[in-house]
Amino acid sequence: MRGLAQYAMNGRRQAITAALLCGLIPLANMLTPAIVGLVGLRHGPREALMVAAWAALPLFGWAMAGDITPLILLVGVFVLATVLRQSSSWQPTMLVAILVGVGAELALRLRPEFLVLLTEQVEMFMASGNTEMPAVPPDMMQGVLINLFGVMHMFLAICLLMLARWWQALLFNPGGFQQEFHQFRLQPSVAVALMVLFVLASFGITALSGWTMYFVLPLFFAGVALVHGLIGIKKLSRLWLIAFYMLMLNPPLAQLLAVFALADSWYDFRGRIQKQS
Repeated sequence: MRGLAQYAMNGRRQAITAALLCGLIPLANMLTPAIVGLVGLRHGPREALMVAAWAALPLFGWAMAGDITPLILLVGVFVLATVLRQSSSWQPTMLVAILVGVGAELALRLRPEFLVLLTEQVEMFMASGNTEMPAVPPDMMQGVLINLFGVMHMFLAICLLMLARWWQALLFNPGGFQQEFHQFRLQPSVAVALMVLFVLASFGITALSGWTMYFVLPLFFAGVALVHGLIGIKKLSRLWLIAFYMLMLNPPLAQLLAVFALADSWYDFRGRIQKQS
């Protein structure tokens, strides 16, 4: 991974070559947005746009074949890298990532044939199970799939941007990403606003009733940063991180982590522990 990032940083031609070659290979094409993000973080949006224009060529081919995810992530990571470079803050970047999810939803709605195929595949999977599943109206099923599609792309765009930021730190600022991420904490007003929107959307009070997870993800990543920061301050074993990520496979615990992130925005656990030590 480091070799790929280092090669891409040798010049525009090398970055374009790396992005194009990754874009041609299934699964590896998910690294193309990260390469563009790295270029954007290091050299700015203009240079990243030059690389993205070439990188998009194979991704357009995948989109025509039915896989629109790499192309959506290319656009999303480019936007997020621009925001992070200009703001030097993960908070506005996380908030803009919500728009990436919304954009992914719109892209899926513009491909109704793909949505129908996806719905049929899910219904076949549910029907093949051993247990009887309650009948779900097609409109409701499509609504859930569209929302999950958007949330998945928001999550992946943030993860790929983090990969690009880690590459940048690895090559030019060793340890910089770890320090930056360990300190990431949402402002109290932003954290409360996200939680209020989540509660309102959960009860269908607002027009954003299907967007609950969009408001949770920034809090979730702030919670992940909190755990990483606390483990770093206490200098605990990496086994604690492994155990933590295994626990995060349980959705209720992931939501509980968002609550801890909300509390941390007011209490600043890391700052208080550092003062006591």
